[in-house]
Amino acid sequence: MQEALSLARLSLGNVSPNPAVGAILVKDGVVIGQGHTQPPGQAHAEIVALRKAGEEARGASMYVTLEPCCHYGKTPPCTQAIIEAGVAEVHIAMLDPNPLVNGKGLAALKQAGIKTVLGEGEEEAREVIETYTKYITSGLPFITAKFAMSLDGKIATANGDSKWISNEKSRSYAHSLRRQHDAIMVGINTVLKDDPRLTVRNGEENLKTLHKQPIRVVVDSHGRTPLDAKILTEPGITIIAVAENASEQRKQQLAEKGAVILALPVINGFILLERLIAELGKQQITGVLVEGGSSLLGSLFDLKMVDKVVAFVAPIIIGGERGKSPVGGEGVDNVAEAFRLSDIKYKFFENDIMISGYLK
Repeated sequence: MQEALSLARLSLGNVSPNPAVGAILVKDGVVIGQGHTQPPGQAHAEIVALRKAGEEARGASMYVTLEPCCHYGKTPPCTQAIIEAGVAEVHIAMLDPNPLVNGKGLAALKQAGIKTVLGEGEEEAREVIETYTKYITSGLPFITAKFAMSLDGKIATANGDSKWISNEKSRSYAHSLRRQHDAIMVGINTVLKDDPRLTVRNGEENLKTLHKQPIRVVVDSHGRTPLDAKILTEPGITIIAVAENASEQRKQQLAEKGAVILALPVINGFILLERLIAELGKQQITGVLVEGGSSLLGSLFDLKMVDKVVAFVAPIIIGGERGKSPVGGEGVDNVAEAFRLSDIKYKFFENDIMISGYLK
């Protein structure tokens, strides 16, 4: 099952709105077929593994990270293919949270006389499909807040310098996080200050060779994104969320540069983030990685819209009263009301430490 889970991770960021799944077929102790979910409209993990195994699949055992589907979508049911192939035993990490499946696939396999085992590797399997789970049960994307800060909680010096707080290994891992999400979101101040690319890249790798770049989302009420911003020249899609009453001329200029303009209502001059997140869900975006800035992250925390936090802490002290913290907004009045993480994990990248966890 661990090998199947590793295969599933290869699909992250490339298969939405479908879940990332891995499958392995074993016979007489030998792997005879394996696969992971292909982009939408193409084969699911189980089908890829069955095709590779061919006739050898008869009497084999399958290890799959998610309950096989039992309904017709863009592809036929995987349960039907498993049954017709003569697979004798199926190990399933977890049930599919999709209401169209959720136990029905398991029941179909049992009814066909196939031995089933449920729950192996379930905790890791749930993490692999956490964005899919929220999306398929609520229609909303899973929101991950990511930031890097100094030991004294600063994301930049008083004059705005922030390169680089985290080390190279931390930043490389951050790019892998980008690859796993459908979209990367930032506020307009981040674009104006840093002119980021918001792409997945590793060293000198040619960005155009990557299978898929995450969608870039900029929260920009007044349409201040520069027309020569890097996000408008990189491969992939850039969505700029502006206020409904933003300048029509500016919206047109940005659209001519290739941006997708999303006009949304505002309250007190700020875009209604609930509407923005709902609109992204309608576009089948299942996971959003929010990388700043402080104001945007603070607003999302205030609205209790953050599902997960990934924070990199560097062993440096910046100091200064004017240095920004990673999360702005209103915050809480009492420490007892603070947002608390659960299922916390720690990972070291040389001297940096990454802390991740979930918010209820």
